[in-house]
Amino acid sequence: MKKQIVAALAGIVVVGVAGWYFLKAENPVAEANAPTKTPVATVTTVSAKQMNVPIRLDANGYVSSLNSVEIRPQVTNVVAKVHIKEGQFVKAGDLLFSLDDRADRVNLQMAQAQLAKDQAGLADLERQLARSKELLAKGFIAQSATDTVQTQVEAQRAALQADKAAVEAARVALGYDSIRATSAGRAGVIAVFPGSLVQPTATAVPLVTISQLDPIAVTFTLPETELNALLAAQKTGDVKVHAKVQGAQSQLEGKLSFIDNTVDTQNGTIKVKAIFPNAEHLLWPGQYVAVNTVVRELGNAIVIPQSAIITGIDAKSVYTVGADQTAQPRRVELLYSFATQAAVKGIQAGERVVVDGKQNLRPGTKVREAEASNNGNDRGNDIGAKGTQKSAS
Repeated sequence: MKKQIVAALAGIVVVGVAGWYFLKAENPVAEANAPTKTPVATVTTVSAKQMNVPIRLDANGYVSSLNSVEIRPQVTNVVAKVHIKEGQFVKAGDLLFSLDDRADRVNLQMAQAQLAKDQAGLADLERQLARSKELLAKGFIAQSATDTVQTQVEAQRAALQADKAAVEAARVALGYDSIRATSAGRAGVIAVFPGSLVQPTATAVPLVTISQLDPIAVTFTLPETELNALLAAQKTGDVKVHAKVQGAQSQLEGKLSFIDNTVDTQNGTIKVKAIFPNAEHLLWPGQYVAVNTVVRELGNAIVIPQSAIITGIDAKSVYTVGADQTAQPRRVELLYSFATQAAVKGIQAGERVVVDGKQNLRPGTKVREAEASNNGNDRGNDIGAKGTQKSAS
């Protein structure tokens, strides 16, 4: 009896399985059209923001002194005394070197003595002329005698002028024996010592070089495409330039002072110069520094994080999330990048762009936004924008 029941159950199972295979074979289209569950991707998004974006130009510049003077003698002489030390700061008019002035002092004394002699001679001739005029008036002498004395007086006066010029020339020659600073600055290497013979030749080594350090200049180049913006900014007011120097707590701030009158045709750049206050001597002649300046801005630009941009072979794109919570690719044009942000063209302010999770997306993919991460990205976007505005101020 039991064997019959088991055999009946087995027959029922066989018939059921055969029927299932029959129905599957008869309706393959229904199985293919059966709905499948679409996966949902988890992403973080950021809202695109609209703001004015300053265009910061970065460059490398070199520091140079505004006034660097090579001190050279104007006469051939021997150094008697050196009054400064290497690296000393001097003011305009400070005595730097004294040359042997004994011969020049004697020449000055001789010129002064000749001047005094001719002054006495002139006084005597003027008295003779006065007496001659009195005698001429009384008819005791001829007019020619008076004229002769008058000529002698005029000649003596001319000689007196020559004597005065000789005295001034002797004073000038004596002044060359005292070499003074023509401008304020820092003294460099001193090339002479007491007893050294110096000569006023262009090939001779300068006695010392005085370089002005405060204020100081930084020269750098910018692309010629920014020339019009540079000129326009300079007309409207002071163009601020910032320099980053190692050891300084913050960037140093200067002002644009010069734009060259010629564009370099070889590399397409324009040379510019900025003046920096340098009381702490953080900038040094010959030093290379990184500088930046802002001469224009993108008005009402759309700003998104750079991490949201997908770089393709021939284009850049982002994924945006619509109201139906589906992701769609959008082609964008990168206008300018700064810090972690980027100004783009191709989307509107307020649109949500995907920052994290882009690798799992396809056009039309359903997405679920991670709120905590999204808030963090919004804060990063705000901070990046504020930091850029601050650097432009």
